Amino acid sequence: MTGERPYDIVLFGATGFTGELTAEYLAEHAPSEARWALAGRNQAKLEAVRERLAAINPACKDLPLLHADTTDVSSIEAVARATRVVITTVGPYIKYGEPLVAACAGAGTDYLDLTGEPTFVDRMYVRHHAEAVRNGARIVHAAGFDSIPADLGVYFTVKQLPEGVPLHVEGFVRASGDASGGTWHSAIGIFSDLRGMVTAERERRRLEGPGPEGRKVRISRRPTPKARARWTLPFPAIDPQIVARSAAANERYGPDFSYGHFIAVKRLPMAAGMAVGATAAMALAQLPPTRSLLLRMRTPGEGPSAEQRAKHWFSEKFAGEGGGERVITEVRGGDPGYGETAKMLAESALCLAFDDLPETAGQVTTATAMGDALITRLDRAGITFRVLSAGGG
Repeated sequence: MTGERPYDIVLFGATGFTGELTAEYLAEHAPSEARWALAGRNQAKLEAVRERLAAINPACKDLPLLHADTTDVSSIEAVARATRVVITTVGPYIKYGEPLVAACAGAGTDYLDLTGEPTFVDRMYVRHHAEAVRNGARIVHAAGFDSIPADLGVYFTVKQLPEGVPLHVEGFVRASGDASGGTWHSAIGIFSDLRGMVTAERERRRLEGPGPEGRKVRISRRPTPKARARWTLPFPAIDPQIVARSAAANERYGPDFSYGHFIAVKRLPMAAGMAVGATAAMALAQLPPTRSLLLRMRTPGEGPSAEQRAKHWFSEKFAGEGGGERVITEVRGGDPGYGETAKMLAESALCLAFDDLPETAGQVTTATAMGDALITRLDRAGITFRVLSAGGG
């Protein structure tokens, strides 16, 4: 494929907030032999981004700019045929994402996004997984803060535990950060269509069947007393589903695997406030007038400043046990929603384009598609994976 296509990586959405951060990361860290390009619908905005990238890396002054518009299917298909890997930051994905997934599945092109939208992920599996398998395309959703720290963190934790035994892992998220306009609009979209999310999940389950033969994979809703170190709340994110799909695809997770995913906070009032806020947003998103008010609170393309992002951080700790052994691990990094998400997305693209990986195809997770190779890349880039303690338990 390398000789047949002019590009290794195309970034679609570089004029958006997270897209530009991803472009800046590639400008600084892509190897000199990487053939990459920017794609979007506004040529003038793309040229402005290229000019800013050239100030970071002069080699970017001639970076190719490709026309791509989600309302013009032929332009999307042309981009998919021209490259080995496509990164897209154009969301909400439920509204704008399917044409590119379909094009990549049809062209045998690897696809990456940073969606946290369960409905979109399940619908794309139902509609495009089989064709992606036939054509050798790897369709990888949730390749940012949703859900790389959880997915690779659990994978890393499982590898510290005995093989062939039931395993239970719990993840506890702590973070400091802020949401961009695009992320806010995606979240409100999820809240506003809970019925659609349930329907999409059922359709996927019917297509997938009962699960891995001879093995169980479950999502648990309550943390065990042994693991709970702070006030905790279930984390309403796509992460547990992504982890469960990695576990279903890999026998290393054991014959009976369960995972729980939680937010950890130090004080009860903070936990109560988060619960009330999430419930209120979900309720207000159900009605068109109040949903419009929520959407007007943030504008897509906006996000925290560089100074604000420099103060942000995240930590995900994992408590795993099985076969009489217990381990505590941690994944830690900087600004979760933007700086580190751009890093994760870019490193995932470089990993798919250049690393020696297991042969996979169809809709797959980061742990299944990239696993150890991506952990090595992220650790080298400053997102650390470490064992805090291990022993009998």
